[in-house]
Amino acid sequence: EARRISGCTIPSPTHGRRIVVLKEPVGVCGIITPWNFPNAMITRKVAPALAAGCTVVVKPAQYTPYSALALAVLAERAGIPPGVINVVTGQPGEIGEEIMANETVRKISFTGSTRIGSLLMRGASDTVKRLSLELGGNAPFIVFDDADLDLAIEGAIVSKFRNDGQTCVCANRILVQDGVYD
Repeated sequence: EARRISGCTIPSPTHGRRIVVLKEPVGVCGIITPWNFPNAMITRKVAPALAAGCTVVVKPAQYTPYSALALAVLAERAGIPPGVINVVTGQPGEIGEEIMANETVRKISFTGSTRIGSLLMRGASDTVKRLSLELGGNAPFIVFDDADLDLAIEGAIVSKFRNDGQTCVCANRILVQDGVYD
């Protein structure tokens, strides 16, 4: 994301004029993360926001708050000024409602269920927040006629049960071409 934070000049159809595009920080970003990959999800969302010049409010999953708190401490030790990365822990509903209603928060980044994503989308419309949603996956595992079946079986098992099967990319459907279906 940080690589795309540059302005550009676009040719204008009107002679003697230029169109200048400037990319600026959107402001405070609300970061709402799931429990299954707490450090990876937080850093994946916070890093681009910081690179764009935004501050963040991180609302980690209620089951993994210490990961977010530890990352915030490490960020301060690394030189990130206090107040740039803020962590709020507690009841998800109350915190989510405040993040959605608070007009200071201009963008929301959420990874989680489709149901909650839908609620956030409705809530974001009230304050016209920008919204990035990574919602529940429906990942297929496809086995074609020419597949090495031993490798396909091993791959399907790994794909389905990685992290106890609780990631958005775990196979939820296994599709097998007729020629090898048994």
